[in-house]
Amino acid sequence: MYQINWGDLTPEIFLKEYWQKKPLFIRGAISNDEGFFVVPIDADELAGLAMEEEIQSRIVGQKIENTSDSNDKGHQSGDWYVEHGPFDDFSSFGEQYWTLLVQATNHWSSATHAMLAPFRFIPNWRIDDVMVSFSTPHGGVGPHLDQYDVFIIQGQGKRRWQIGLPDDSLETVIPHEDLKQLSPFTPVIDQVTQAGDLLYIPPNHPHNGVSLEDSVNYSIGFQAPSNKELWSGFADNIIDKNLGEQRFGDPTIKVTASPESITAGDFEALKQFMLSSLNNEASFNQFICEHLTRNHHTLDILEPDEDDELYNKDSVKEIYKEAKSITPINGLKSIFNQVDKHLYINGEQYDISDINVDFAITLAKNEPIAIKTLRAFKLCAKGKQLFITLLNQGLWYAE
Repeated sequence: MYQINWGDLTPEIFLKEYWQKKPLFIRGAISNDEGFFVVPIDADELAGLAMEEEIQSRIVGQKIENTSDSNDKGHQSGDWYVEHGPFDDFSSFGEQYWTLLVQATNHWSSATHAMLAPFRFIPNWRIDDVMVSFSTPHGGVGPHLDQYDVFIIQGQGKRRWQIGLPDDSLETVIPHEDLKQLSPFTPVIDQVTQAGDLLYIPPNHPHNGVSLEDSVNYSIGFQAPSNKELWSGFADNIIDKNLGEQRFGDPTIKVTASPESITAGDFEALKQFMLSSLNNEASFNQFICEHLTRNHHTLDILEPDEDDELYNKDSVKEIYKEAKSITPINGLKSIFNQVDKHLYINGEQYDISDINVDFAITLAKNEPIAIKTLRAFKLCAKGKQLFITLLNQGLWYAE
């Protein structure tokens, strides 16, 4: 189990003084229960994931020009390139100046998924995924900024990290159509990171990491939906569910002397009419929970093959007898809506009326449930059916 060695800080102090306010560097922050940092996934395993079709990966690098001196290995030309996976081979990229990035590595690596545990002092719905990057010497993606919070854990090797403060004078640089960088910035943190070191970078803080040797980094990113994304999703939700069919009405309209004009009162009435959809608390809450539990990356869903028998009441009895626990697949997103007492998993709402609420809350935690704990819930027929449904959907499995 990984843990954060906060030093003089605590999660409460961190959230008050640093979260979305200023960057932070902690030397040797991440370790296991014995005080050591254990690499969850190495460069070779990462390369294997980048060969898979369903896993999003890319390589970002800079071209190296050969020189006339046979003893010179060449120099950086400044031309950036981006190639998207899956990859069959990496030998053509050389031994320096490139980085492999693999998104949602925690969906496919249980050891990597375990790195999320120390960050559960932040609500689960805010956590997105763990991106893992392997960089050769001088490798990086250039100075840039993200619009979401990120923790970066150094694994193998060393990397120099520079982090600045928000600066509206910085210019956007597009060295490649798939790569957005920034003009040079003044760092307030300038550190060489080693195994177990932790960086926190708030949104819109420029940063640049350059590998000093072959190195692996683990980036824990957070969901930060844009206003546009939420409005677009909400509009789609209204259309998909045939909501918002009501027409605008103005039963108190008065005679106008200016039929060519629209008044401040008209604007306000139309605004309130549109906002009435948002003010429908039940439908808005349902949309938000469905939206936040949809995954942006492929999950390793364990759906039964066509030849496999689906789980039923009898097979669940066998699980109760023989299994040690039931476990959610890595990267699964779930929410228990405390307001409406509903459960949401992977973008779907599940009816938990008449079901043990503690069971629903436990499912939403996305942690393994011991069979003895499952027995203690004394599930009704409806609760057992929910359990069976999740097994057959491949979102949970028995161990």
